[in-house]
Amino acid sequence: MKKIIGSEADLIDQMCTPSDAVCDAVAALDGDIMVLGAAGKMGPTLCELLVRAGARRVIAVSRFSNAEQRAYLRRLGVETIAADLLEKGALDSLPDAPYVYQMAGFKFGATGNEDTTWAMNSWLPGEVVRRYREARIVYVSSGNVYAYTSAKGTGADEDAAVEPIGEYAQSRLGGERLAQYWARVQGTPLAVVRLFYATELRYGIIHDLAWKVWNGDPIDLTMGYVNQIWQGDANAYLCRLFPLCAHPPAIVNMTGLAVLSTRTLAEELGVLLGQEPNFVNCEAEDALLGDTRRLVSALGPPEVGVEQMLEWTADWVKAGGKSLGKPTKYESRSGRF
Repeated sequence: MKKIIGSEADLIDQMCTPSDAVCDAVAALDGDIMVLGAAGKMGPTLCELLVRAGARRVIAVSRFSNAEQRAYLRRLGVETIAADLLEKGALDSLPDAPYVYQMAGFKFGATGNEDTTWAMNSWLPGEVVRRYREARIVYVSSGNVYAYTSAKGTGADEDAAVEPIGEYAQSRLGGERLAQYWARVQGTPLAVVRLFYATELRYGIIHDLAWKVWNGDPIDLTMGYVNQIWQGDANAYLCRLFPLCAHPPAIVNMTGLAVLSTRTLAEELGVLLGQEPNFVNCEAEDALLGDTRRLVSALGPPEVGVEQMLEWTADWVKAGGKSLGKPTKYESRSGRF
């Protein structure tokens, strides 16, 4: 594994170089792959990973407000379709595909745009399953649907209570229920992926903590415990998830195995960065945490550990590396994003 990430190209290469397991999984897919919401934080690297792993045809669908991002995907050999999936007839106008990723959603900016939040996160997933009734569908939802669990435990497993806090999380659960409804009515094989805290060097909780440590900004410890999964590992899992699609739908948590202390993460970053973290408030006894043992049992553990993420991120920050400028707002306990 590459131990130094010195540029954005190095970062993309690290996240998009397929393992043998990913290549084998993609080789077993006997048709086109549709990625809905392909211009989000994970979509572009997922598309690139699929192409590098040998996918015969990848179709990326998004509004593509960033023309440079669309051009980059096209240079890779990804077919792109610009579409607003909330518009009447948009889904029905798309080509058929036997494998579909539903990654379109709306989180940051949800507060104050509640109607769009519900349309994107609740109405759209059901319509995607209705449209692609014959496909195998991997639907990337959110771990925010769960109730908070004790920081002393292993987090919520797939059978735990769902008690979403705030309209974003509620809309995510609504999307799951509508997708599950259409999958049940139609017999569509579906996997609902409840993703917690994917991270890379330009975005994520470790990124947020590192920049706060570097700049001396206060770090709120109230949400004192988190999970973390390297985005490259999350995408590698997604490439291998189609065989887990089932009827009735499968539910799979996706995150890192460990419950991590935000205080400890910041302190370790402080050592690497040569800066003293500035903490405010105290840790609550519970947090939004996921138990991912079901996924690990099926597909094995993630490859990149938290210590590697911390080292890469500290080096990135010290070098003035690029940020996507999208704070995770992980510390919010009100569900407002």
